[in-house]
Amino acid sequence: MSEILKALAEIVGENYVSYQPEELFFYSRDPGLMPANKPDFVALPKTSVEVQEIIRLAKREKIPIVPMGAGLALTGLVIPLKGGIVVDMKRMNKIIEVNEKARYAVVEGGTSQGFLKSYLEKNYPRLRHSIPDAPPAATIASNVIIHGQGRLTQQYGFNSDMVCGLEVVLPSGEICNIGSSSISSDWFSKGAPLPDLSGLFLGWFGTTGIITKVGLRLYPKKKMRDVEIFVTDNENLVPDMVYEITHTEMIEDVLIFTQPLPMMFKDNHHVSFYLTGDTDEEIEFKRKMVWKALEGFIKSKDGGFMSIPPAMKGSLLEMPQTSASRLADVKKGGGFEYSGPIISVERYPECSRKLVEMSLKYDLAYSGMVRIIGRGHSMMFGFAFTFNRADADMMDRTKKALEEISYYVLDIGGVYWKPTVAEQKIAIERMDPNTRHLMRTVKDVLDPDGIMNPGNWEVY
Repeated sequence: MSEILKALAEIVGENYVSYQPEELFFYSRDPGLMPANKPDFVALPKTSVEVQEIIRLAKREKIPIVPMGAGLALTGLVIPLKGGIVVDMKRMNKIIEVNEKARYAVVEGGTSQGFLKSYLEKNYPRLRHSIPDAPPAATIASNVIIHGQGRLTQQYGFNSDMVCGLEVVLPSGEICNIGSSSISSDWFSKGAPLPDLSGLFLGWFGTTGIITKVGLRLYPKKKMRDVEIFVTDNENLVPDMVYEITHTEMIEDVLIFTQPLPMMFKDNHHVSFYLTGDTDEEIEFKRKMVWKALEGFIKSKDGGFMSIPPAMKGSLLEMPQTSASRLADVKKGGGFEYSGPIISVERYPECSRKLVEMSLKYDLAYSGMVRIIGRGHSMMFGFAFTFNRADADMMDRTKKALEEISYYVLDIGGVYWKPTVAEQKIAIERMDPNTRHLMRTVKDVLDPDGIMNPGNWEVY
């Protein structure tokens, strides 16, 4: 072990490698419910070449390796399940290029969402990227590798759909460019018209390589932004309302929330949608288009617009929005976790009823958080529960509720988003056997030694 520590120190420098128990403690867990498991070492590379050398060392010594962004996924994806080396990417945080006319940025694998947001606001105020509702420390590479969502998801799909190129260090130690950057100096495409190889890495949770650079599409940043909330007490009508709103093609984002507290929210379903524009006239035109689309629900008294207090509007317009994470403090114990399957929008009514059922069955405080993906092509339904970390019984009830939901969502046609290891195993068991065999083949070819984030997406 001392020889491995020495070798890591030679690669990244003595100040950027550790095996001290107090530091390994933090790298052995995440904010969710998954049990902790300690790594043997932590290393913080500064360059792609250093990542390459770490992987070559791990391959030579047959040591597991776990790439880590900010470790905020809640579902144990960067907990070193079999020990080994955690590769903390936070030192690789450069913004390499912004191509304003082609609207893309190239960033290093440890660059945070907050850093890119701040950089664009200062240097390219007419451009923005899709910002997830996660703390600003969340990294761009980690977000796309879990098919993350952000403030432009309703328009353009998952944040991984916004990738326009990758640099990846393969488990063999080779550095590989994916997309147009493999041929051109420009990062305008992750695939087409070439074969799209990005799917070998996006969604694989670091089990097929370490992303060291990301090309990310940027989008116009409008001068103005506003939000409206349409409320109904009939969950069965929510899919129709979403359909009418998205059919206008006038809005930037659609979110839905349902929760029992405060009392003004109880038994209601709130469909919030965001409008952007460069002038008051543009905003008002879009607003009127959406109002007209929802007119039938108002006339039938099945729904209506909610007046938004200024303080609440400020919270709703935050990017990232911090209100979701405040759920962790409801029980005064800093505990919050959710299952967020991707599922058809028409499943909203039964999912919302299941959420309430689980809350009553396990005596848990809940919140339902939904983000519409694409033009209503699917949604993320967040079955969210809050708990007190000092209350072992409450944590156990939360685990049981989430486990029951894991089986439920597959039964009604959902697909796991950033699944836990247990959910990955359930998904693999239910998967088309030929698809499962294809995944196994890909993993065997790319990582024959099984050193990359072992325990995740283990297909047999």
